[in-house]
Amino acid sequence: MKDTFYITTTIPYVNAEPHIGFALEVVQADTIARFNRSKGKEVIFNTGTDEHGLKIYQKAQEEGKDPQKYCDEFAEKFKKLKTVLNLSYTNFIRTTDDYHKKAAQEFWNRCNKNGDIYKKMYKMKYCIGCELEKTDSDLVDGKCPLHPTKELLSVDEENYFFRFSRYTDKLLALYKNNPDFIVPDYRLKEIQSFVEKGLQDFSISRLKSKLTWGVDVPGDPNHVMYVWFDALVNYISTLSWPQKENIFKDYWPGMQIAGKDNLRQQSAIWQAMLMSAGLPPTRQILIHGFITAEGKKISKSLGNVISPVDLVIKYGTDAVRYYLLREIPPFDDGDFSFARMEELYNTDLANELGNLIMRLTTLAEKDELIIGAPSVEKDTQLDAMFENFQFNLVLEHIGKRIKKLNKTIDEFAPWKKTKDERKDFLVQSLQELHHIGQKLEPCIPHTAKVILASSVGTIHKIKPLFKKHS
Repeated sequence: MKDTFYITTTIPYVNAEPHIGFALEVVQADTIARFNRSKGKEVIFNTGTDEHGLKIYQKAQEEGKDPQKYCDEFAEKFKKLKTVLNLSYTNFIRTTDDYHKKAAQEFWNRCNKNGDIYKKMYKMKYCIGCELEKTDSDLVDGKCPLHPTKELLSVDEENYFFRFSRYTDKLLALYKNNPDFIVPDYRLKEIQSFVEKGLQDFSISRLKSKLTWGVDVPGDPNHVMYVWFDALVNYISTLSWPQKENIFKDYWPGMQIAGKDNLRQQSAIWQAMLMSAGLPPTRQILIHGFITAEGKKISKSLGNVISPVDLVIKYGTDAVRYYLLREIPPFDDGDFSFARMEELYNTDLANELGNLIMRLTTLAEKDELIIGAPSVEKDTQLDAMFENFQFNLVLEHIGKRIKKLNKTIDEFAPWKKTKDERKDFLVQSLQELHHIGQKLEPCIPHTAKVILASSVGTIHKIKPLFKKHS
């Protein structure tokens, strides 16, 4: 039996440029995917774009574009993150892909066959920004707290509904029997508390006369699917469900990663939908926090939106990945600061790691050293940090090894020794550098690749990988 691993990010709406919050999510997912590959697993890593719903339709209209053309343009911007952030994803799904739409319709049919879809008149308040219904308890001063500048829509129409209320006990049993189902554990307690209060059925369709941009409801030409119902199915349609059951069964259930604003959708709504369709629930969900900018909430109105593309142009891919993994807490909110970015870049990357690589390879080239490849080193403590998604502790742990090796070099002062006197020391140091490269690969893969290639065989001097910022 194949040793497989599946991880998927959420799929962002194509109504704005890629932002640093999604960069955090996709870099965390990439790190997890790379770590599992390093353990010999066959990995599918999925990301993509969510392209239906009222928000997308309105944005396309604002720009005078056909919705599909609008989505095509934005999807390309998200695809480019693969190069910008050096991502190793295997699948990029778009909810406008034909195979996804067919999968969403089959999923609908299975839930319907199970008696979980029905029709009724419906009146609600709706936030276009969230693409979600809002109850009075969700609102602050009559506004959605996540989109306070947007007016709520009043919807009064006949919709199809999903029998969410039927799954209260089943969801609570899922959480109780799987204490590691959601990481961190306080997010599990949060969703348990939400479900314990009782679940309300929710609308899963919109009248086509009011919104044409969506997946057609099977058997009813007057309705399209509610965007969340359609979009969530991407996590399994990307695995060729339902056409290729063998691939699906090899990789599902898998792991999901999402922001804290997606907790209910991923850990309650989607899990109930899977149960309704007769499919296994997700194996595990990692929930991360938000990123602020210089201590302030990121928003277009404040003009402090941070583009990961711009950051990479200024600092380089691995420096941006390093900051996101080292400085942003894996589970809680974190802050992006240019001052802190400069500090970490100069101290950790330029001074410690970059300097270490350059001076060891310079001496080894001078001495014409040929180094054999050391075996893969086991580090159970580091593996545990990776498995617990403690990316900040992973880089702190490796950073200590880098500093220790630099200190050892300073104390030994090989440049003051003869070629014969320093040979064994340089061999051991380059082997340690090689091990450091192995450990860094899931986090900063390009730098790791350079380290691994330059610490074995005939050694050649490596130019500084990180030019110090003044």
